[in-house]
This record gives sequence, structure tokens and C-alpha cells, in this order.
Amino acid sequence: MSKHDFEIGNVPVGRGQLFLIAGPCVIESEQHARMMADSIQRIASDLGIPYIFKASYDKANRTSVSSFRGPGLVEGTRILRRIAEETRLPVLTDVHEPDHCATVAEACDVLQIPAFLCRQTDLLVAAGKTGRAINVKKGQFVAPQDMKHAVEKIASTGNTRVFLTERGASFGYHNLVVDMRSLPIMRTLAPVVFDGTHSVQTPSAANGVSGGQPEFIPVLARAAVAAGIDGIFLEVHNDPASAKSDGANALHLDRLKPLLGQLLAIHSAIS
Repeated sequence: MSKHDFEIGNVPVGRGQLFLIAGPCVIESEQHARMMADSIQRIASDLGIPYIFKASYDKANRTSVSSFRGPGLVEGTRILRRIAEETRLPVLTDVHEPDHCATVAEACDVLQIPAFLCRQTDLLVAAGKTGRAINVKKGQFVAPQDMKHAVEKIASTGNTRVFLTERGASFGYHNLVVDMRSLPIMRTLAPVVFDGTHSVQTPSAANGVSGGQPEFIPVLARAAVAAGIDGIFLEVHNDPASAKSDGANALHLDRLKPLLGQLLAIHSAIS
């Protein structure tokens, strides 16, 4: 148990038990989001891993102006609230604007700060003021030790329910690398999650959308768990080739259970 530990519903954070954040990148439809939540919940339950469902109501940082962004704030939060109520799962979604935070907090258990916005003071403070748990994704351009400033901005509101997510650092153009040293460094600041799917992204490399190398998801995820993390974040889709966002780096639903089995075995071995 760490000095930063807390709970999100029935999910312990920073208490020595690996937890899962998983779901599609964006809400493609209410039916699809619910199907993904139910499917992943069954897998998580079978393996005994605490689970938080994730999906975005609006992907405001898509590469192209013509890319699908999602159903928007009103419809998206309605869908997320219904999933939370009917599945009893904690739910996570991105927020991009300070004015959205209060509305999102009424529907979701975790507000996620996108990597590109991890230094935006007004957004961090507005999210913190909701009292909800906050996941801050480390920017591709930010040193891990400098994430203390994001934590401090949220803590200035009295909210200490914060965790940090590693999702790779920019390495030249259209490429990301993961420095595993960032995990123990950030873990001195807050519980740490590893994003195994965005870390294999090749940003903006596929003619107006991001590409990816999903074959490396298991390699990086296994390494991160061995390095010591609190949770694993995976964008999961039943048909990545037809996904409306980030399909190129998503994990196929069929491959989730075998991967989680490996990660739990590694976590058990180092605990």
C-alpha cells in the first residue's frame, strides 16, 4: 500500500492489486459501448482483476478535421451514466475543456486529462474541484519528474485522488518510445498506470490519422508490469480495422484475456 492510495468505487488504486482500465477509444454508439463494457467486464470478472470502463464522448484532438469525434458532451455523458448505472462499473472519460468538468463528473467516476493538455492549469484545477478521481496522462513532451506540477495543481483544490499514466514520449516524428524509468519516477508522485495501446501509436503517420504497431502491446505491457505499476490501460475493440478512432493501435477483444493472464502472473511474481 502506498501513501497515495485511494479507491474508485470497488477498484483499489495504489494498494498492491493490479487494476484494468479498458474500452473503445470513442463512443461509436450506445449499443457498441455497452457491448464492449459487458464483454470486458466478463473477462475481468473471470480473472479477478478490478475494472474501470473507458470511452470518450469527444475526441477533440484528432489529427484531421474530418475525423469522427464521438457523440458529444450531452449524449456521450448520458450513455456513460447509463453504462455506469446498469453495469455498476466505475467509468472514465476524457475532458478537454474546464467547462465540461462539472457535467462529466455527474456521469463518470474518473476524469481523464489528455496527454496534450497535461499542463493546462485551468483544466486541471476544474477537474480537481469536482472531487472525482483524476487520471493525468503524461504528455509526450514532459519529463516524468515534471508531472509533479500537474499533481500539485490538482492537489491545490484539496483533491488528492490522482493517478498518472505513461503513454510514451515523442521520438522524432511519427514515433513514440517508452522509457521504463518513468514508471518508478512518477510512482513517487502518485499511483501509476501504463497505457499499452497509445504507447505503440505512430502519431499522424497514416495520411491524416495515427497509425500503430499493436503487435508490440504485449511486449511493452509485460515490461511495464515487471517494472512495477498499479494499473494497465488498454484501448480494446472487437473489430479494430473498423474502429472509428485509434483502431490501428487498439488491442483486439479476443486477445485481451490471454494478455491479462500474463500480466497478472508477472504481477504476482514480483509482489
